[in-house]
Amino acid sequence: MPATRGSLGRLTGAALLTAAFAAPLAAHASTGEGGTGANAPAAAEDRTLRVYSNNIENLVRNNSDGSCTRISGPDHLSSLLVDDSGKTGTAGVKAPDLLIVQQIRGRGQADAYADQLSAKFGLPKGTYKTVLANEDPEEWGGSHHCSSQDLGNLKKKQTNGILYNSQRLNLASGDVADYWSAGWLKPGTAYADGQGCTLYKPPNADEGATNAHKWRRTSAIAARFTVKTTGTSVFAATMHLPQENSAHACAGDKDKGIGGTGIHLGADATRLMNASTLRVVGMDANRSGIPADTLSAQGMTGYGAKPTHGTRKIDYLFVRGTVAPSPVDHTVNSTKSNHLGLYAMLTY
Repeated sequence: MPATRGSLGRLTGAALLTAAFAAPLAAHASTGEGGTGANAPAAAEDRTLRVYSNNIENLVRNNSDGSCTRISGPDHLSSLLVDDSGKTGTAGVKAPDLLIVQQIRGRGQADAYADQLSAKFGLPKGTYKTVLANEDPEEWGGSHHCSSQDLGNLKKKQTNGILYNSQRLNLASGDVADYWSAGWLKPGTAYADGQGCTLYKPPNADEGATNAHKWRRTSAIAARFTVKTTGTSVFAATMHLPQENSAHACAGDKDKGIGGTGIHLGADATRLMNASTLRVVGMDANRSGIPADTLSAQGMTGYGAKPTHGTRKIDYLFVRGTVAPSPVDHTVNSTKSNHLGLYAMLTY
């Protein structure tokens, strides 16, 4: 039956009314609950720099009975990285920007560990890169206090490095410092209030073939990064001071170091530091009682006061920047290493 003029009018009016209601509903649906539509607000820029420091002990942990345990990279990372509440293993754990490490074997282990970190957060292989004090340090030592020589052998090469997230941070070719050596009091030398201190490197390294290259483990390195989204400059350094620093603070020839702690920054590192807004220095100082204001002249404050190695605090993280409070005192008790990790979340 053909439509009449009246019925056509009623149909047209109904269609217009339906379209009027459908349009805003469709527009609302296009944004989604998470706000993904054209009219949704842009996601807030992440202005937190996540920094960690840990002596990873070549991913081989010494046990009290003389045995050693090999730790996988993923297991170590899961035990170290935390959310804003200082908890590991939660959905709130986010990819770090800087992971400062001491005692890593060299380029091979560093790249493998960096790729494991990338994989943990679903990032492409090669996202995390590493700056090393030494690409392939010479071997030194014997059993390294491991009843299994095979595990002890994994600790014979030791250097220090800085892992960084290349999606977030840029590193220019001229922004890696020359490495610098720690100081020490060579065995058999009188301390004489620091007058006996020397740089820990040849010709003032260990005597004998076994430990001839031990000094390599204390070579420090630093770099200056730039946050890609803001251009903010970030200085990072890693240090591992010798065991002798525990009893006799030495930073170089006749030098006890900053505040008599054995800490010093190389000249090239200082140049990069002075050109940086945010600053972080992570270290195993092998010395307890280093005050939080030791690097105050460099604009940095120490974070975390808990013991990091048994009953002693010998690991330190110094920071210049606005650091978020930590419910766990910036110290990760679950770290699968003989040293507990330290962390700081900086806003910029």
